[in-house]
Amino acid sequence: MLTWFKTQTLSRDFAQTGGGTVASFQDILTFCIIIHLWLQQTGLGTDSKWDDGSVENMTLALGSRLVTCLLNVSEARQKDLVEKVAQAAITDLQGESVLAACERACELIDMNAHEGVHPAMGAVDLVPLYPLGEEVGLEECGKEAQSLAAALTERVQGTSAFLFGWADVPLHRGLAQRRKELGWFQKDPNIAAMLPDVGPQPTRRYGLTGVGASPYVMNCNVTMDTQDITIGRDVAAAIRGSSPGGIPGVQVLALPHEGTVEIACNVESVRERPPPALTAGMEPWPEFSVGDQTYRHAPASLITAQVRRMAGGRGVATTGTALVGFTPRECKALAERALSQGIGEFWKEAQSIRM
Repeated sequence: MLTWFKTQTLSRDFAQTGGGTVASFQDILTFCIIIHLWLQQTGLGTDSKWDDGSVENMTLALGSRLVTCLLNVSEARQKDLVEKVAQAAITDLQGESVLAACERACELIDMNAHEGVHPAMGAVDLVPLYPLGEEVGLEECGKEAQSLAAALTERVQGTSAFLFGWADVPLHRGLAQRRKELGWFQKDPNIAAMLPDVGPQPTRRYGLTGVGASPYVMNCNVTMDTQDITIGRDVAAAIRGSSPGGIPGVQVLALPHEGTVEIACNVESVRERPPPALTAGMEPWPEFSVGDQTYRHAPASLITAQVRRMAGGRGVATTGTALVGFTPRECKALAERALSQGIGEFWKEAQSIRM
């Protein structure tokens, strides 16, 4: 198993100037990436031998089984706490790094004391699994997500979970639909009235955790230089994938953030090709495969351009774009590099920030 954990406790200033690095809402949410490799499915282990002794061949084989988890926990202000969650995954020796991180987060985060502008329902708010390797399918990730939800609710008494995507059998309801059904977008959701798929009735202490599997979802936030949330909501509605002329796969909220408005986008991977109006003269939509299916996602440059255009039409400038985490291609490439070099964890120094 390869574990790679990246914590995001960066300031907004760094996110705006970092150019495609990571960022988070510092008052509410930290995102972490864990790369998993399931060796038991391939019959490979640390003593595996190849006829030609090629490390490259072994890396390619292992890379075909990669899955990533973009773990969302409801804390980003307390750096020490966030790093403890990261270390729980990094130091796990049982092959359960995602579960180890979830357990530690539940131990340290009390939703009774939670504050923030970004919607959240759980101490561990979201545990999504995304297949990266060609030999890992969505159904397999869905089963793993179901097992993970069951394990969490057994290990941490009082936790509960809802399932989405390919873990939500047989409906395969998406994350946005499940969240809407449960009231996640409400300012003060009624936790006690929610019906979990796994575990007991949710408590305020731990809240409710979303666990599921889907094609890769990227996060991209664009900052508008205004405090007028109404303008932000108009822009968000215009680029939302469900709106006429919107960007396919984009789900978006407008949120106040430190005297500005943040256009916070979940960028889902989709199978359909984008309309010509969203590709002419723009960066191509990156593509990747899950099994025999090809998926693609809107590039951050397109989202930035659309927000800038619509905000500018209302007399508002944009001040920066933050890519939260990585694109699917970047994520897989870094994981394969780690495999080929025997690296168990990555840390990066940037502007005196260790991440």
